[in-house]
Amino acid sequence: MGFLDRLKASQSSGISDWKMLTDISQLDEIDNLSMEKTVVIFKHSTTCGISAGAKSRLEMDWTSLEGDVAFYYLDLLSYRPISNEIASRYSVRHESPQIIVINNGAATHDSSHHRISVGDLNKALS
Repeated sequence: MGFLDRLKASQSSGISDWKMLTDISQLDEIDNLSMEKTVVIFKHSTTCGISAGAKSRLEMDWTSLEGDVAFYYLDLLSYRPISNEIASRYSVRHESPQIIVINNGAATHDSSHHRISVGDLNKALS
């Protein structure tokens, strides 16, 4: 399977399941949902090449992600106050790009930059 085929397959196999994080009140929704299932927040800077690379790596491997997980996507350039609240609420240092795993209302894992991968997420989810 070529690069474009993998990209098309990843885009049609789950990436659309990400919910856009556009309002601080959604963090309460995330806290409540995380009592039932794991929640993952992907913080993305739309102007950063490293962030684009991390997003690409996730999209390419999306189908190998394990577990019942709810996904939220934050365009942190458009919604920086939400990013700041995430750092404060979950006691994680702000980074971009960044993946934050939320369980029972608390961050249980975060990774950033080149460490972001589906393999890394699978380890955090197990």
